[in-house]
Amino acid sequence: QVQLMESGGGSVQAGGSLRLSCAASGYTGSRYCMGWFRQAPGKEREGVATFDSDGDTRYADSVKGRFTISKDNAKNTLYLQMNSLKPEDTAIYYCAAHRRPFCLLIPGDFPYWGQGTQVTVSS
Repeated sequence: QVQLMESGGGSVQAGGSLRLSCAASGYTGSRYCMGWFRQAPGKEREGVATFDSDGDTRYADSVKGRFTISKDNAKNTLYLQMNSLKPEDTAIYYCAAHRRPFCLLIPGDFPYWGQGTQVTVSS
């Protein structure tokens, strides 16, 4: 059973930075897609960034140039470095994974989810 556990959320002022971590366990196989998603109050969950087993990345337009997704294979941990944070980045951030041969920013593609971590950006 795949388990994902996020950490690193918190409160920060606009313009600040945070780094989220997602520790993965119980995953077998060489092919995967892992991603970060977020959900703000009253809004639908949206894709932020994905990272696949070929090392390819994909970002939502709203975070391009500010966020960076990466993975430490030795630690089996996914990261999201968030810089130049804005109040509109405030949301619960979730880590997700799947084994399908494509890797898109579509929440419905992902069967495995972490519990989420809160990110709050104040103006």
